[in-house]
Amino acid sequence: MRQESTTTENVKGRAIALLPIAVFLVIFLGAGIITKDFYAMPAIVGFLIALFVAFLQNRKLSFGEKLKVIAGGAGEENIITMSLIFLCAGGFSGAVTAAGGVESTVNFGLSILPARVAIVGLFVIGCFISISMGTSMGTIAALAPIAVEISKQTGFALAICIGAVVCGAMFGDNLSMISDTTIAAVKTQGCEMKDKFKANFLIVLPAAVITILIFWGITRNVQLEVTSTMDYNLWKVLPYILVLVGALLGINVFLVLIGGTVVSLIVGVATGSIALPEIFTVVGSGVTSMYDITVISIIVACIVSLVKEYGGIQFILNLIKSRIRGKRGGELGIALLALFVDLCTANNTVAIVMAGPIAKEISDEFEITPKRSASLLDIFTSVGQGMIPYGAQLLSAASLTGLTPFHIMPYLFYPMLMAASGVLFIFLRKQN
Repeated sequence: MRQESTTTENVKGRAIALLPIAVFLVIFLGAGIITKDFYAMPAIVGFLIALFVAFLQNRKLSFGEKLKVIAGGAGEENIITMSLIFLCAGGFSGAVTAAGGVESTVNFGLSILPARVAIVGLFVIGCFISISMGTSMGTIAALAPIAVEISKQTGFALAICIGAVVCGAMFGDNLSMISDTTIAAVKTQGCEMKDKFKANFLIVLPAAVITILIFWGITRNVQLEVTSTMDYNLWKVLPYILVLVGALLGINVFLVLIGGTVVSLIVGVATGSIALPEIFTVVGSGVTSMYDITVISIIVACIVSLVKEYGGIQFILNLIKSRIRGKRGGELGIALLALFVDLCTANNTVAIVMAGPIAKEISDEFEITPKRSASLLDIFTSVGQGMIPYGAQLLSAASLTGLTPFHIMPYLFYPMLMAASGVLFIFLRKQN
């Protein structure tokens, strides 16, 4: 009986181990293309089929041993933390929405901002919230309802509005000093967090500025048509302000979201928006709205753990590493490594943890500074995570707005520009 899972360093890379991921993509994308409805195949069903395929592979392991492997994957710290953030964010969203915070925040914002900058405002606010809280998921959960209301009030397409939210969310996910991705990148590459932040910020700043200009350009001629009075209550806006300030002060994301939920309930009861007996119901409704994405994250972790055990991830790592030539080639290798592992894992933190040791070997061999390798790891996993239709960010944004990930993808300007900026950084910046 095997005592523990074999690490990727000791596993021979096997392309066939990637079959479960390929099966999911074929089923999920195929069903959507054939039926022209990407909800025809629920993502959770596609992932369960992929998990079943993974269990059928590798007869050298018994069923019980495979269960131990997926239990370890599902119980990994980052997966549990992410799942709890989903639930806390859902609770906050449910409470603040029931308290009338969404409507008041939107009306307050629209009353002081011209319509032509409403979408730019969504992106900028998303940047601040995500860089403060260190979580793209929490940012999307908090701002998606506001994006829906802005779409209704202004006439902007909902896909553009939620696209701005996702773009802002990925800005902070990549840069925040309390983000799991930042912590993982810094730890695996052995550099100081402040050095990584400076290097990372210089790369993504041009992408953020251009994103602002694009959103302003495509929405500047749309006029606000007020169909109702812009009534708002600043007390109902307070939970969002407290969450933003708390995040800016570096308070733990769980405390921020739980505190925001409590304040939302107090404001809701005090203003008469929430009846006292309903306080648990509104929080529960918000939490249950995140069940699907939470379960999907756990199932994906199970699939990835088996794919990794069978050598699928190692196959990708070996493929990239064998084709590296020179320092720029090494940096491109790290970028591609980060991107492809994220495409397979659908979790940028997990991708960094898995790819980090190989990236460290590459950086040591080709004399790439740790801050650069850490920046590239974080940037290109965020590029993948911000654009893949089966990633938690787009699935969450879609489920909260009634869209499909493919409606949102054309407006994900920031991840696209972040990729372009990262590549230009590799080729044009002086090597050191």
